[in-house]
Amino acid sequence: MGTVLAVCTSSRKGVLKENVGEAFFKTGWGIEGDAHAGDWHRQVSLLSADKIEAFRARGANVEYGAFGENLVVSGFDFRMLPVGTLLRCGDVLLEMTQIGKECHTSCAIRRQVGDCIMPREGVFAKVLEGGTIKVGDTMEIVERPDA
Repeated sequence: MGTVLAVCTSSRKGVLKENVGEAFFKTGWGIEGDAHAGDWHRQVSLLSADKIEAFRARGANVEYGAFGENLVVSGFDFRMLPVGTLLRCGDVLLEMTQIGKECHTSCAIRRQVGDCIMPREGVFAKVLEGGTIKVGDTMEIVERPDA
């Protein structure tokens, strides 16, 4: 079980996201108002809180959202979960669709903070069931109904 520490959005792609505290996750779309929302497999990005803490321990002063992540969650190492994992947070049901990503050469995040951990540590999901997620909510792994 994990705890949501930040819910981050941005109105443009390729920029740092801002912790807005809570957001509405629309089924088949992603976070309303976030630049990465859309009808594709990377509707929501997640990053484990301990990966950000490890980056901070190297001397970087980064806030939640600095790597373009939508959700920062403690209690999980998302990279260790397989694609297809279902994550429940209140009414919201997310399905992990991708682990890591290729970072483009003009990555604004890499330029601003010196490194980007999303290509190595971030995961992506699509929204199967919508609702609101806010800081402090509990997230848990749920079994697939077809398992």
